[in-house]
Amino acid sequence: MSDNLSDLKDYIGIPEDNNDFDKVLKLIIKNTEMQLRVKLGLMNDINPVPDELAYIPFSVEVKRYNRLKNEGMTSFTQEGESITFNANDFDEFQSDINDWKKQNGTSVLVAMDPYRKRGDNHVV
Repeated sequence: MSDNLSDLKDYIGIPEDNNDFDKVLKLIIKNTEMQLRVKLGLMNDINPVPDELAYIPFSVEVKRYNRLKNEGMTSFTQEGESITFNANDFDEFQSDINDWKKQNGTSVLVAMDPYRKRGDNHVV
């Protein structure tokens, strides 16, 4: 996480020796990576975010940092300036997430028939 923290600080313009925001940035990094792992089907801490998708949490972390104090805002307009946030920070990456899941066998669709009687193995 230290490399991620350093990269994020560089990108958003916080000097490396300024530790004032480290606690918040580490929390943003941790939560973003946990959320992406859930979306990828990598539910435990043993499986890190795959290297080929490392750009996703970084991009989302920047978004989340930039809107601190404005979390959940859906629209704001003042003197010609308008701000709107996506409901889901990962929306623009969903096709990449789906492609990775398809290529790595974590995309499993399970359908259940709520009307099927227990023990009825008949498939229609």
